[in-house]
Amino acid sequence: MKYIYNIICFLCIGNILAQQTPAPKQIEAYSIEGATAHLGNGEVIENSLIMFSNGKIEFIGSANMRIARMGTVINAKGKHVYPGFIAANTSLGLAEIDAVRATRDFDEVGSMLPHIRSIIAYNAESKVVETMRPNGVLMAQIAPRGGVISGTSSVVQLDAWNWEDAAIKTDDGVHMNWPQVFSRGRWWMGEDPGLKPNKNYQKSIDKLTEFFANAKSYLAGNKTPKNLPYEALQGVLNGSQRMFVHVSGEKGITDAVTICKELGVKNIVIVRGQEAEKVADLLKENNVPVILERAHRLPNGEDADYDRPFRAAKILTDAGILVGLGMEGDMERMSTRNLPFYAGTYAAYGLEKEKAVQLITQNNAKILGIDNNVGTLETGKDATLFISEGDALDMRTNILKEAFIQGRKISLESHQTKLWKRYANKYKNQ
Repeated sequence: MKYIYNIICFLCIGNILAQQTPAPKQIEAYSIEGATAHLGNGEVIENSLIMFSNGKIEFIGSANMRIARMGTVINAKGKHVYPGFIAANTSLGLAEIDAVRATRDFDEVGSMLPHIRSIIAYNAESKVVETMRPNGVLMAQIAPRGGVISGTSSVVQLDAWNWEDAAIKTDDGVHMNWPQVFSRGRWWMGEDPGLKPNKNYQKSIDKLTEFFANAKSYLAGNKTPKNLPYEALQGVLNGSQRMFVHVSGEKGITDAVTICKELGVKNIVIVRGQEAEKVADLLKENNVPVILERAHRLPNGEDADYDRPFRAAKILTDAGILVGLGMEGDMERMSTRNLPFYAGTYAAYGLEKEKAVQLITQNNAKILGIDNNVGTLETGKDATLFISEGDALDMRTNILKEAFIQGRKISLESHQTKLWKRYANKYKNQ
């Protein structure tokens, strides 16, 4: 009897701690009427009508048009509709508690690991993942970390039973950490802690060049004995996969673009890209997009303008470069929920509001190669969208009323919203 009691308690606790049950496949059609629709491509429709069924958008236009509404009609007058926001370059679902090593699965042992697939380690039931949805972040690129070549990323939607259900695009690209051009002195060894040229920079590049040369020789030969790391580079060499190069600094970005081209890499994306504006001509000439990191940071150089990080998106966009927004660094998984507010900061520092929306909708979709299905509100695309009380890039008015992923009406509850309601009720009558 005692064992049965323990099992019941365990199951009850498991249900309490479990993520919200993913929404079932869309059966009922919906019509959202009267909202201001931000299409994600820079266009806005006031008093809009959006209708979708079977997971796809069937109609989008003015609510003034005399057309029969489909299914359940949602009156969204005075509210705003956006495509689901897309977070690029995250490690969501690859770690749960940073202080507990057993829950961290984003960094494999080794340095050249293009064959490591982050998607199979993705935890769709992560309690961190479910906190993204109440802010409109409905999709994310799940990227590995560590080493020189970290592995492959994949793009997922954030309401799923498992990684197979979540996957929108698997193995979309390989992630490389470019060698550091400068390094800091080891103060604990009595060295000057300031920046100085990295003595091993060229040696690191030589190792990288040699690895690619060996991979190309292997791929051109009979491929025996089987070499998984070499085979995993085939996609970036034939152009079917992107190479996401994590690099900052004028020289580092210049070397990364130039050398990757020499190595035969077809589709390059610069990630982080601090000081990318200094080599904007090179990036535009080679059609290289940039995934910026969050705006809330200090400038890289001591002599840089204090607000340069906040203006980076506008500078690069004005230069004709495709710019997206990602997450990387300390507390990145928890901070990903603030993605729309980082885009809002770029808007506050000169970028047009709708172009700021594009950073995390159409632009990220294009960079990740998923723009045929998501990223904008268009007929035929996935009905992945949400309704907000106000401006979704403003933390004061980003209050979601409804959200849909592939037409499925999803829950906006999370562990945090449950706690908020619990303690709000506790003190309501005091």
